[in-house]
Amino acid sequence: MSWWLRHADTAVAPSVLSADFGAVGDDLASMELAGADLFHLDVMDAHFVPNLTFGPFIAKALRRRTDLPLDAHLMVTRPDDLISPFADAGMDALTVHIESEGDTAGTLSQIRAAGMKAGLSLRPATPIASLAPYLALIDLILVMSVEPGYGGQAFIPESLARIAELDRRRGVGEGSFAISVDGGINADTGPRCLEAGADILVTGSYLFGAPDRAAAVASLRARQHPVDP
Repeated sequence: MSWWLRHADTAVAPSVLSADFGAVGDDLASMELAGADLFHLDVMDAHFVPNLTFGPFIAKALRRRTDLPLDAHLMVTRPDDLISPFADAGMDALTVHIESEGDTAGTLSQIRAAGMKAGLSLRPATPIASLAPYLALIDLILVMSVEPGYGGQAFIPESLARIAELDRRRGVGEGSFAISVDGGINADTGPRCLEAGADILVTGSYLFGAPDRAAAVASLRARQHPVDP
């Protein structure tokens, strides 16, 4: 079974930024009981995106509160500076942006050398073709289905075609990466992303704001056309 998967065929990754940080341990435990597979950490530097969140110190504290995999999504200008600190914080995966500064291939190699899975993300307007040189170097591609930087935005419908294109590429041997999707994911958009080829659904307010979190997690996996066993 894949490193990011506890359940049959779809991983749900609550975005910790939407948790109650006054009781974050309880919130993480609640999500585990609800059926989450891993947790997604949105790291923003107020430069690459116009928002500021948290860094390795908080990530290390979150690591102490859960045994589930942690994927830190670095929406930062200079990701190389943070590889070692996040590895020391206990991250299982580190996802960086193709639009960030530096040598992308070198950054991905550094992430793997630090013992983490290497993920690559891209903004909604960045062509999928720009990922081609890196597909064999990565464990995960994060498709942003909103503009990165803030939660609560509406899902961009064109993201479905981008997911399908990535699924096609790995289907013809261009890498063996997982496809994750983040932005506007709910009971409507989540299953549509799965049918397009996604493996991991990242969502924050939809899950943490749900009165029944287990039902909310289940709704994300409710494919309209279930895949064959």
